[in-house]
Amino acid sequence: MKKSKGNLFPIFDDILQREDKEVLLQQNAKVIWMTGLSGSGKTTIAKGVERYLHSKGILNQLLDGDNIRVGISNNLTFSSEDRAENIRRIAEVSKLFMNCGIVTLNCFVSPTIAIRKIAEEIIGSENFIEVYINASIETCEDRDIKGLYKKARAGEIKDFTGISAPFEAPENPELEINTSELSIDDSVQKVLDYILPKIKNK
Repeated sequence: MKKSKGNLFPIFDDILQREDKEVLLQQNAKVIWMTGLSGSGKTTIAKGVERYLHSKGILNQLLDGDNIRVGISNNLTFSSEDRAENIRRIAEVSKLFMNCGIVTLNCFVSPTIAIRKIAEEIIGSENFIEVYINASIETCEDRDIKGLYKKARAGEIKDFTGISAPFEAPENPELEINTSELSIDDSVQKVLDYILPKIKNK
């Protein structure tokens, strides 16, 4: 392409880097990966974090089953193979957001250590913050508004994590939130206390 006179766009071949976009947004991009059983409170906490970050001018994107399974992963089942592929896709999407300088809040059961390791390797360990939203199976069943656990125990839902499929808790999460003991507000605050120093552009 021939450059225009006046040199308005002097460098066509150089691609803007993540750092350029972080400077523009005045924030450091990170991927906050919340894992835990269905009903543990991942999305509820993430929505609180999302609103607070937004109020402080920190651009962020929340990803969960509602906006991933209906679109980018709408052709996947809940088999172990498809779960792994789902997480791979989510990690790649998260990496794109990260490279655009955006803080990404991910809320996915992501039930095994191996699956979460795949996500961490794609995103990069220096950018991946694993948060374990811990709640007992009894607590999750009590909160089961959609009746998923009831259906799983009745055999109507196959490969349901915590009932007919295993969940492997993180061995060394960066942060653990026990929602059986903490309120929503306290849980949100605990996440914010941990991530804000990492995403604020000093």
